[in-house]
Amino acid sequence: MDERAGQWRLAGLVAGLAGLATSYTAAMVLTIRESPVVAVAEGVIRLTPGPVADFVIRFFGASNKALLLVMIFLIVSLVFVALGTAARTRWWVPLAGYSVLALVTAAAVLLQRGSGLVDQLPVAIGYLTWVVVLGLLVAPLRRAERSDGSPFAPPLDDVEDAAEEAQPGAHGRRTFLVRAALVGGAAVVVAGAGRVLGTGRRAVEETRRLLRIEGAGRTPPPRGSSLGVDDIASWQTPNDEFYLIHTALVVPAIAPVDWRLRIHGMVEREIELTYDDLLARRRTESWVTLSCVSNPVGGDLVGNALWTGVLTSELLAEAGILPGADAVLQTSDDGWTCGTPLEALTDDRGAMLAVAMNGEALPIEHGFPVRTLVPGLYGYVSATKWVVDLEVTRFADFSAYWTQRGWSERGPVKIASRIDVPRSGESVPAGNVAFGGVAWMQGTGISAVEFSVDDGPWVPADLGRVPSADTWVQWAGTTDVAPGDHRVRVRATDTDGNVQTDVERDVLPDGATGLDEVDFTTTEAVVG
Repeated sequence: MDERAGQWRLAGLVAGLAGLATSYTAAMVLTIRESPVVAVAEGVIRLTPGPVADFVIRFFGASNKALLLVMIFLIVSLVFVALGTAARTRWWVPLAGYSVLALVTAAAVLLQRGSGLVDQLPVAIGYLTWVVVLGLLVAPLRRAERSDGSPFAPPLDDVEDAAEEAQPGAHGRRTFLVRAALVGGAAVVVAGAGRVLGTGRRAVEETRRLLRIEGAGRTPPPRGSSLGVDDIASWQTPNDEFYLIHTALVVPAIAPVDWRLRIHGMVEREIELTYDDLLARRRTESWVTLSCVSNPVGGDLVGNALWTGVLTSELLAEAGILPGADAVLQTSDDGWTCGTPLEALTDDRGAMLAVAMNGEALPIEHGFPVRTLVPGLYGYVSATKWVVDLEVTRFADFSAYWTQRGWSERGPVKIASRIDVPRSGESVPAGNVAFGGVAWMQGTGISAVEFSVDDGPWVPADLGRVPSADTWVQWAGTTDVAPGDHRVRVRATDTDGNVQTDVERDVLPDGATGLDEVDFTTTEAVVG
């Protein structure tokens, strides 16, 4: 392989990464949430079709965003290498390439909610870094190739110093390597400095940690909610184990003093609330199970927590709803939107602007300082983290983030049940085998759970106690099972008498259906 070609490629890569480092640091210094690369990645997420997004979430889980960032980094690195190679023979190609990258990035930043002129500064700084650093790195390479008589070297300009023509090629290449090392080291230092300077989130996290919300966490789990069976999901899901699904690559870090909520649209009077305004109002507290519409049958995108907040019904009543409204368009600080049926926010189900989760201020990843919570609806039409805007409107007048991607307009939850014991593929002693798991139907509640081994008769399970119809319920039961390979299935019945369907449907467009089943093996007990 041509050693000189490798040096040109290295020059392109080092210049490109230096530009990324300076743009990232500029974004941190200016306390801009999205660095240019993150803005591009979030643009990709917004443009991803619904079925593709659902596949990625199910296949890669919580690591899908990290994977996207890695892919973007690898792709732009290859582009930088190609531009460095092109600079050897066509000086204008890198300039054109950098210009295209800058325009794409600037467009992605511009599409971010609340973006302004200052948000474009990191893009401009990164662009200037690309141009200047590449010029700095390729200058000694050009001189070296001129000295060696390379066919790739352009002729010397008349105004060039004659000493450059006489400069030995080896010296020029050594100069390049020194400059490349210095620029590469500087890029690492600059990126590290950006990391250090990006203290906004850390400051918000410290504020959140020290915040005490009066009255939060006073409602203990009911006695008998947990059946005491090992390996069944805890009835109360700890905050750090609660599932996370959102479109933000860098979650908003909003200081409570900076948070504002605007309630407007088809209302008699517009309302704007600060965080202190919200905390000064009468608060409610309830146990509610949240589930994601992307949760497959038997999946774990579901959790149960104690939520504290202010009822949306009271806020909307104060605003005064005008005739004809049937929806509320919710908007997050990062620009994500969802459309929620107006009746779900104004009836007696207890929809709230939540400020606390399991007795403590919301974790940043779960929406600090304020998020919405609507029992009985999937999160994609109700649970807006970092909520900053509620527009009372009509479904006919807007299209929200996920509905633009093929999901249904309204998302009421469906009856669901899951087997936690035994685990898939587990081997257990034959005889009286224990089974257990959880079932949920928020807003209606679960009245019965049954399980069946090898398509045999349905066996009633014992149920844990729950405080309301809005939480999941633990179930457990035993039955005699002979040695061998087996399959167990589970189904739930809600309090209206509806039995969970065994018809299998995908999560698109409004949630999966079907019965969870687990294969397991029973073995004869070994007598010592």
